[in-house]
Amino acid sequence: MSQGLGIIILMNNYFHDVATAMLLASGFIMWIFLKQYDSVSKHTETGEFFFKLYTSITKLAKFSLAWIIIGGIPRTIYYTEFEWANAAGKNQIPALVVKHILFFILVGTGAHLWLKLNKRVKKLKHK
Repeated sequence: MSQGLGIIILMNNYFHDVATAMLLASGFIMWIFLKQYDSVSKHTETGEFFFKLYTSITKLAKFSLAWIIIGGIPRTIYYTEFEWANAAGKNQIPALVVKHILFFILVGTGAHLWLKLNKRVKKLKHK
């Protein structure tokens, strides 16, 4: 493998991890905003701002999910060369397993949170 391809794969793996964090973090941020919505929704400008914010943060979450899926392809292909070999050489296989379990939980929690948020926001829009 060329050095350039190695750098690209390494950066992809890094941004894949960042996208996982962004999916969950954007969901929690939107959940916090949604909790505050009822107390401020009496003001039409605030309600309009909330829905604009929701649209923007949803785009970020969708981009993160797309990166997780698409970026996961090269990560899977080069997994043994980049992650497994490095961890095995340093006797860190258990840490790598824990990391992947944790990230799987983070992605699942983020996706579940966004599904719940979407349902609640759709109900608010139809009020």
